[in-house]
Amino acid sequence: MLAGRISAGDLSAFVFYAVIVAMAVGTLSEVWGDVQRAAGAASAIAELLDSVADIRPPPAPVALPDPVRGVVAFEDVGFRYPASPDRSALQGFTITVARGETVALVGASGTGKTTVFQLLLRFYDPQHGAMRIDGVDLRAADPAEVRKRIGLVPQDPVIFGADAWENIGFGRPGATQPEIRAAAEAADAAEFLDALPGGFSTFLGEKGVRLSGGQRQRIAIARAILRDPAILLLDEATSALDAESEHAVQRALAALSAGRTTIVIAHRLATVLRADRIIVLEEGRVAAAGSHAELLSLGGLYARLAALQFDQAYGSLLPPEQGGRFIGTSGGIYTQPGGGTTKPGG
Repeated sequence: MLAGRISAGDLSAFVFYAVIVAMAVGTLSEVWGDVQRAAGAASAIAELLDSVADIRPPPAPVALPDPVRGVVAFEDVGFRYPASPDRSALQGFTITVARGETVALVGASGTGKTTVFQLLLRFYDPQHGAMRIDGVDLRAADPAEVRKRIGLVPQDPVIFGADAWENIGFGRPGATQPEIRAAAEAADAAEFLDALPGGFSTFLGEKGVRLSGGQRQRIAIARAILRDPAILLLDEATSALDAESEHAVQRALAALSAGRTTIVIAHRLATVLRADRIIVLEEGRVAAAGSHAELLSLGGLYARLAALQFDQAYGSLLPPEQGGRFIGTSGGIYTQPGGGTTKPGG
């Protein structure tokens, strides 16, 4: 420019375009980094999509009876998790749950209660024995057809970032709004949903952050009611609730389990007093079975758990040397062995 071969405008244009090219080259390096990261993610996704599930429908699946009666049977089931091949989660596990019966599974943590649910939902197959629904071996049936007949109310329900219509309707895609509302009313959830600013159309927040623990549980119960399953699995559905929420959820669970085959996992024994039968698990085996009163009379693990929980909740009814044990309540009166009764604090 000083020699007069180019003008000041030419120099300005060159500097301007040089800056643009430099910025573009820098952007290309960033884009190339994004491409490399995307290629790695795509490789992981492709590997996942190409993986073959261990649980697959058989070539000629056996059809489950229609309508389903809901009889569940575990026959000498033995199972070890792939991650712990040296430890048996269940061994020699044999129970039969009749149609419409409510069975509770109790025991210390790690005794195989959740494993029973995972096998029944066929997330795994046992290494030994068989599981049957209405006489059909689950390995001979289509897993999708098995799961259609089972409803699950988990301890920590999944609430999607959507409104109540979508969250409850997830239980049965294609359900109408009147059907969803009827399920919410049966689950004792319609009242608090109607009280929200937009009613059932209110956005519930990611993971249901706008709801309390008891309200989230009742959404899950409404979802199960809408599904109308023949077999119901309740996984410690009231463990983290306050007394008022627990009462509302228990009322909804009673309506849900009526007339259905129900299997309950519970650590709080007060939630299983109404069960037709209680199965005590110890180290993956059935240690005892019977009603609450029968298991108390047998002593053992269940009696120890009951003594710990009920004595803390209500106080000892009689000194241990006199055989005092909590059996149940009726109108605020505690019944005792031999038919005697005592009032709280008496």
